[in-house]
Amino acid sequence: MHNGLKAFLEFKAYRMRYWSIVAPSEAGSGHTTSCLSAADIMSILFFYAMQYDPQHYDNPDNDRFILSKGHASPLLYSAWREVGMLSDKDMMTYRKMGSVLEGHPTLRFPYAEAATGALGLGLSIGVGEALCARSDRRNYYTYVLMGDSETTEGAVWEAVQLGAHYKLDNLIAIIDVNRLGQSTPTLFEDNVQRYVEVFDAFNWHALLVDGHNIEQLMKVFDKAREITKKPVVIIAKTFKGRGVNMLEDKEGYHGKAIAKDKLDEALKQLANNFPQAAAYNRTYSWTPKLPEKSPTAITVERSFAKMADPLYQRDSLVPTRKAYGQALAALGSTCDAVISLDAEVKNSTYAEIFEEKHPNRFFQCFIAEQNMVGMGIGFDRRNRMPFISTFGAFFSRAHDQIRMAAIGQARLNLVGSHAGVSIGQDGPSQMALEDIAMMRAIPESVVLYPSDAVSTYKLVEQMARYEEGIAYLRTTRAATAVIYDNNEDFIIGGCKVLQQSDHDRVCIIAAGITLFEALKAYKLLQQEKIDAAIIDLYSIKPLDETTIKKIVKKANNKVVTVEDHYLEGGLGQAVMYALRNTGVTIACLAVDKLPRSGKPEELLAYEGIDASAIVQKVKEII
Repeated sequence: MHNGLKAFLEFKAYRMRYWSIVAPSEAGSGHTTSCLSAADIMSILFFYAMQYDPQHYDNPDNDRFILSKGHASPLLYSAWREVGMLSDKDMMTYRKMGSVLEGHPTLRFPYAEAATGALGLGLSIGVGEALCARSDRRNYYTYVLMGDSETTEGAVWEAVQLGAHYKLDNLIAIIDVNRLGQSTPTLFEDNVQRYVEVFDAFNWHALLVDGHNIEQLMKVFDKAREITKKPVVIIAKTFKGRGVNMLEDKEGYHGKAIAKDKLDEALKQLANNFPQAAAYNRTYSWTPKLPEKSPTAITVERSFAKMADPLYQRDSLVPTRKAYGQALAALGSTCDAVISLDAEVKNSTYAEIFEEKHPNRFFQCFIAEQNMVGMGIGFDRRNRMPFISTFGAFFSRAHDQIRMAAIGQARLNLVGSHAGVSIGQDGPSQMALEDIAMMRAIPESVVLYPSDAVSTYKLVEQMARYEEGIAYLRTTRAATAVIYDNNEDFIIGGCKVLQQSDHDRVCIIAAGITLFEALKAYKLLQQEKIDAAIIDLYSIKPLDETTIKKIVKKANNKVVTVEDHYLEGGLGQAVMYALRNTGVTIACLAVDKLPRSGKPEELLAYEGIDASAIVQKVKEII
């Protein structure tokens, strides 16, 4: 081993520790001890193991690094400071308003691979990136640094299982086993053999190492790239607060920066514990290991030509979930970036139609929704266009991953089937009744709820063109009538006025399955000489406020909304907010009782969201 390299790596670890002490101290907050335990690992990663071009972070052949233990953000920033991409002045802006060096990494920092901080997310993102490397025939490795505390997260084991299933030998996880969590010792504490046994059981190749021994770390990281046909986990035994006596291996210091009046003492202890590194004279000439481009690599583009119109027959019965599968398959033929991820319900979501057409771009994620969404983030980071499908109700299990995807500006297309009580006999556990509220609350999200096959087909294309964040499409289990012509256009933020006259006394606003109940109610009201406007609010977020206000004003400023969803956060409340301070009388029909098993029409009546209930409510308010 080149002694100069070893001394250089020890120096870089020392400098990362220095900045992990100084920057949080200046900020008055930050997770110093969590950085100190992993500094040697980061030195090896950035200055020895990884093959990357620091000057071109977007090089598609660069090895990728994900800091899953996002609270150790000072360590990430310190690494890039030592690489030369940040200045001393930059480091002193840590956690300050306007700085890109946030308390937990976001993509405002240009060298962050993902927004992290909600523990358990990073490995799922890594699985997505590793799969993408294989699909693109690229040779890069994806490294994920995790804390030992976060390995109790269920999402981690979802990712572990899928990584083994796909034999991702280009995925290397590192666990910083520093023994201490936030408020108590970790589950396995310093029993590193326990981690080895667990990962071995999941068919990962486990490598055990002293996480503070530079020579051992170099050897184990070399070994990790030699393993084939299974992913690798490096289990590094470390000490929290390493190098600062007042902190090392002591409880009670998680998330606490060193007070400024203790800073000199801490830095003195650091220098005394690493005297050679502290006195290093910078004689070693380091150059990054630049990645080699694979000669067989493929590059995909997210841009695509307008899709051809579908060929549905007017009045034919087609489930919107099936139209989704058909549209996705057609989109995949138009755009090579499109991929499908499904949680083992492809024959219910109809993602199987895409799989049949594009088998190499379909990824079975099994019943592990949290990992599936995390994988989608990884695919998006590598410029793929993920469409992620499961029952709408089960996206609630992945809500943390969804909100973190939004924080990370990921462009995910989520498709939730089996919406509302209209699914019938399967009962409430399968009914998506909170999904509109959940997705509306996500920053920069789009929420779409088409009623028929044509609108579904057209909106899938609109989702693919949306580049600002997460798009959610809600589909219905039952077959519904095709009510639109194949050449009808649909846009995000639009709606369709299906009925309108100069004598309307009320405007009925609905979407999805309840639109058909509204149309039935319209006919019943006509028999009683009551004119009503009908709006198909297929875009719930953003709303077409201009059209809604125009039609409502002409309809005597009376509104009835009806939705197969709980009232809170749903279509009705979205409309109420849009019409605030306008003097409009509005009644919202929504699911307001705990559902049960039954026929769809029985459940719509039970919840008061069928045609009869609409007619009754209209008569009450006009």
